[in-house]
Amino acid sequence: MDEKTTESSMKIIIEAGDARLLIFEAMNAMAESDFAQAGEKLKQAQEKMTTAHQIQTDRIQEEAAGKGPGYSLLFTHAQDTLMTIYSELNITKKLLKVFAKLDERVATLERRHG
Repeated sequence: MDEKTTESSMKIIIEAGDARLLIFEAMNAMAESDFAQAGEKLKQAQEKMTTAHQIQTDRIQEEAAGKGPGYSLLFTHAQDTLMTIYSELNITKKLLKVFAKLDERVATLERRHG
């Protein structure tokens, strides 16, 4: 495996890993009903994922053009990590909407019956 593939793979893993930490912070904020903070954390996580995805896309395009070193277990691991964390991000975004809406409904009921 060449140095560029190793470097790209590690950058993908690091960016996606940073995104995962931000996703966990968003979930913690949601647990405290701090939906604004959760939204901000998810926005930051999306930026990290976009960076990681661009690195992946660049490497794939190079390989498609015949400039890549071929199969790399580390790059495959990086892609797997990226896809897994994308799923976590998408699920957490949806949960934010669900919990914010639920919180809104509970607040409305409390105002009516409070």
